Amino acid sequence: MRNIITVVLAFSTLFVFGQGHVNPENINKNKFRQLKQELPTPNVYRTAAGAPGHEYYQQRANYKIEIELNDEKQSIEGKERITYENNSPDQLEYLWLQLDQNVRAMDSDSKLIRVERMEDFNTLSKVHKKMFEFDGGYKIESIKATNGEDMEYAINKTMLRIDLEEPLQPGKTISFDLKWWYNINDRMKIGGRAGYEYFPEDDNYLYTIAKFFPRMCVYNDVEGWQNKQFLGRGEFSLPFGDYDVKIKVPSDHVVTATGVLQNESQVLSSKQRERLAKAKEDFSKPTLIITQDEATENEKSRAKSKKTWHFEAENVRDFAFASSRKFIWDVMPVKIEDKTVLAMSLYPKEGNPLWEQYSTEVVAHTLEVYSDHTIPYPYPVAISVHAASIGMEYPMICFNFGRPEKDGTYSPRVKYGMMSVIIHEVGHNFFPMIINSDERQWTWMDEGLNTFLQYVAEQKWERNYPSRRGPAYMISDYMGGDKEFISPIMTNSESIWQFGDNAYGKPATALNILRETIMGRELFDYAFKVYATRWAFKHPTPADFFRTMEDASGVDLDWFWRGWFYSTDHVDISMTDVKWFQLNTGDPSIEKQWMKEQKESKSQFIGDIRNNADTNKTRLERKPELSDYYNEKDEYAIEPADRQDFDALQKNLSQKDIDLLNSGLHFYELNFENKGGLVMPLIIQAKFVDGTDKVIRIPAEIWRRHNYKTSKVLYFEKEVVGFTLDPFLETADTDLSNNSWPRKVEPTRFRLFQEQKMKENPMQRSKR
Repeated sequence: MRNIITVVLAFSTLFVFGQGHVNPENINKNKFRQLKQELPTPNVYRTAAGAPGHEYYQQRANYKIEIELNDEKQSIEGKERITYENNSPDQLEYLWLQLDQNVRAMDSDSKLIRVERMEDFNTLSKVHKKMFEFDGGYKIESIKATNGEDMEYAINKTMLRIDLEEPLQPGKTISFDLKWWYNINDRMKIGGRAGYEYFPEDDNYLYTIAKFFPRMCVYNDVEGWQNKQFLGRGEFSLPFGDYDVKIKVPSDHVVTATGVLQNESQVLSSKQRERLAKAKEDFSKPTLIITQDEATENEKSRAKSKKTWHFEAENVRDFAFASSRKFIWDVMPVKIEDKTVLAMSLYPKEGNPLWEQYSTEVVAHTLEVYSDHTIPYPYPVAISVHAASIGMEYPMICFNFGRPEKDGTYSPRVKYGMMSVIIHEVGHNFFPMIINSDERQWTWMDEGLNTFLQYVAEQKWERNYPSRRGPAYMISDYMGGDKEFISPIMTNSESIWQFGDNAYGKPATALNILRETIMGRELFDYAFKVYATRWAFKHPTPADFFRTMEDASGVDLDWFWRGWFYSTDHVDISMTDVKWFQLNTGDPSIEKQWMKEQKESKSQFIGDIRNNADTNKTRLERKPELSDYYNEKDEYAIEPADRQDFDALQKNLSQKDIDLLNSGLHFYELNFENKGGLVMPLIIQAKFVDGTDKVIRIPAEIWRRHNYKTSKVLYFEKEVVGFTLDPFLETADTDLSNNSWPRKVEPTRFRLFQEQKMKENPMQRSKR
């Protein structure tokens, strides 16, 4: 029902704000207050604009490593020389190294702090896994100075401290040697980001090896030494350096690794070298260097001799490799600006036909999309290696799951799961392998940013690609859940509830909302690229990201960072009320007719209906002589005085005023309540009587003075039949039932029968 605005000449709303005492508590709770107390003070190392400061520094660690893979005992023996450059202004009394393999040591804290209940062990296999013991962790044999003298050191679980005889002064370099060995974990039995998989059918192993050598911790202006213990979830914070790595394996193994192979003629056959040379010229499709038939034949061999594969990598923060006699190998060059990068995949026959068809193409696609949105991919190779379990990333190489059935068929879930994990893990080359954030502290800075670009790449691969994360509506169930089990994004990696949603899904969604709704694609893409360019091959912090995104776009986002990253508030904005108004024209012939129609359209009171039915004749009907002026007057009749008043009014109005009164505009007062606590823009779709619609986008700043209730007056030439809030599902609103006027009842189906789990995938079913 509409209301009439009775002020004819002008109407306005006057806001009066008191000038008296304001409670500071109210100011501090305002959702639009600036991020001052949360962010560190800018300094000579990191500017207020989010860029590296004029005295920014970072350490460097170069590695010369030699290892031997024991295929009989599944162990690794190694020695390394680390050359460490102190580019900080501080003298260092000691050095800290990471011993990540110690997370699997017999006395590891990661086992002790795991919360368990007997209900977790409801099968014999789970009990066996609980009782399973594995002698993991590094066995450090020696740490020596380059002159051969033993160095003093102490091991604190997953950290190793080397005590220096003299402090390492600013600008100085130190080299030292380590010798060690460890047992490789079975990924299929005890899990892990790296390890081996055993194939009983052909008695072979596939090794995906990482964290295989003691590595330098980061020392910087933010943390000092980043020597937080590795508990299994918070990953790595590492300095950049050059790597020279020699890997001795059985001579029938094929090895791939971070960096560029230095001794092709010694480890590859002439046929393989010839194919590789041709592959580098064919940009149209992947070229097989080792075919499936050749790999299957190689599985049968058992070499007694060994080969050493030699790799070098420049300016990387880590090194990983894979080794097996089962590998099929394909290669395709990719043009990234004026540079050619080799995309390649290595996989056993168990990965086909999926891997041969898709893996290297997906690697190439990922490099192209990420390079467009960050910096051109700087490394010479990007490698995808097949592994049965969890995906994991390292510079230039990643391990990815996705295995078809033994008959070669696969479900859509397996296909798209494989493609998504390859995009994701190859994408980690950019975050954090190049834009080198501290994963031990802030998982979201690599996983969240990477998951956001993963979504962009997925949608550029195929229309309506079934992405699992990215769109706003996909995170609403999580955000509207039990707050006892939800952490703010700005929580240390080891302390997060619901790790996947918190560190991957929610930050990716937040960036998607910034891009699509808050900032727009042009501003967002520019600022995001500035961040990537500023911090490529450096160590950014959350403050650097927040500040750069605002600095490069000119958009104040403090309210957004606070709500999405520092709180567990969720989005639930309710359209509580809509009132319809029209201007009172003053014309009695129009207004009295409108009043009559309104009265006639009203529902009739039940008492009036029954009184009219039950009463034969009223006293006035029996005695008409009691009637007077008011009984005989037609309240909707137009009297001369009405016309005279209107004519007088018209003389005092300008033509502009008269046109406005006769415009027939429809005014609507929309009232909103912020029930979830997270302020967001108001995206309102108005649908008109003629079937057309209009979308109005109101920035989040409409909540700046009243964080929990606000209102807006809209006007249209056409009558509105309905309003919808967030019509394109772009704000992650957790309750859509209060987003419409009039309220909509959403239909659903009542499931009568329990759906049975399919025993065959659609490809198998089609062959029946």
